[in-house]
Amino acid sequence: MSIELQGWGTWLALSAACVGTYVCRAAGVKLSGHIHQESEVFRWLSAVTYAMVAALTVRMILLPLGLLATVPWALRVSICAISVAVMVSHPQRRLVPALLTGTLLMLAYGVSRMDA
Repeated sequence: MSIELQGWGTWLALSAACVGTYVCRAAGVKLSGHIHQESEVFRWLSAVTYAMVAALTVRMILLPLGLLATVPWALRVSICAISVAVMVSHPQRRLVPALLTGTLLMLAYGVSRMDA
């Protein structure tokens, strides 16, 4: 009997995770009509969210884990600075060119390391 149910554990866990995610999303959609974006709570929540993203980005650049740790810190900081400069130089379209610049520069470094 246990042999027949052996593969179902993963599917049950995946299904439970999906249901939990969609229940939270549905509650968010239902409650979103009652949130005023100009309220102090919403502005505080936005500030905390941006601060967390900024802190995680700085941590990833200065104290990386895994494969990114093999890239010299000066190169990581330089690529980040170049990407920020690209983002500032294009007032209308900022995000995609900056992300593309950082990604391509890091990819170019990785390819150059493979050849060496």
